[in-house]
Amino acid sequence: MKKSLVSINDFSKDEIRHILELAADFEAEPAQRFLLGKVIACLFFEPSTRTRLSFESAINRLGGRIIGFSDTNSTSTAKGETFHDTISTISNYSDLIVMRHPLEGAARYASEISRLPVVNAGDGANQHPSQTLLDLYSILKTQGSLDGINIMMVGDLKYGRTVHSLLQALSHFKTTFTFVSPKELRIPDEYKQYLFDRGIPYTETEAIEEHIDHADIIYMTRVQRERFIDPMEYERVKNAYILRNAMLAGTKENTRILHPLPRVNEIDTDVDSNPKAYYFQQTENGVYVRMAIISYLLNVKQ
Repeated sequence: MKKSLVSINDFSKDEIRHILELAADFEAEPAQRFLLGKVIACLFFEPSTRTRLSFESAINRLGGRIIGFSDTNSTSTAKGETFHDTISTISNYSDLIVMRHPLEGAARYASEISRLPVVNAGDGANQHPSQTLLDLYSILKTQGSLDGINIMMVGDLKYGRTVHSLLQALSHFKTTFTFVSPKELRIPDEYKQYLFDRGIPYTETEAIEEHIDHADIIYMTRVQRERFIDPMEYERVKNAYILRNAMLAGTKENTRILHPLPRVNEIDTDVDSNPKAYYFQQTENGVYVRMAIISYLLNVKQ
């Protein structure tokens, strides 16, 4: 029976740990050609740099072949072909589908149509499970454990799909959350209820300085202009938080800064040379984690 990764909740705690173990194995020895003879379709209905290229890098390292598109204007979608027909057709050409789409729920619908495994590479403001797994791998590498982490999530917590996925994944572990955002971009109530139902502590604030010295992980996010209907609302909040090097003076020795990228203004470039900045190493981790995800779903490495 095929298994897809549409939501981080599609993987159990044990499966999450297993993916991280596979990622460590691939990091130690990247040249493992388990996808020879396999074709992976990468369908990006929405712009992407890191996610698309890291998936392609992972597939190439594993010896697979890539088909797909990063611009729907060059596909039959531009002629009016339905999403259903596009997915049904591409299912005949490949062994697994990696897909990003601007609409929430599109990846789940694709997984129901497709006879192949589907990996959600981001669907609107909903989920981004492969990013979550590379975030977990980054936390594990920098903290030595996933248990007992104090994580501060900063910025766009309303529309941030990486935040929503990571929150759900970390609920398996003994995590303490601090949510820092302007009132317009607060974490949605359903995610607060999710934590409350599981007895997981969290704090909400608009002041990053209040809790930064307690954080093991500072998870910065950009305010996503593409999610705003009202451009004036975006202008009001776009520079709500800018992390600067001086703000890290009182932070813990083990504190590390993560960011799903792209960065706009929310992390000053003077932070880049600080040893606590980990966001570029985080992107490298994405290749190993995505190698692990694809290998696991295709049952070529267990």
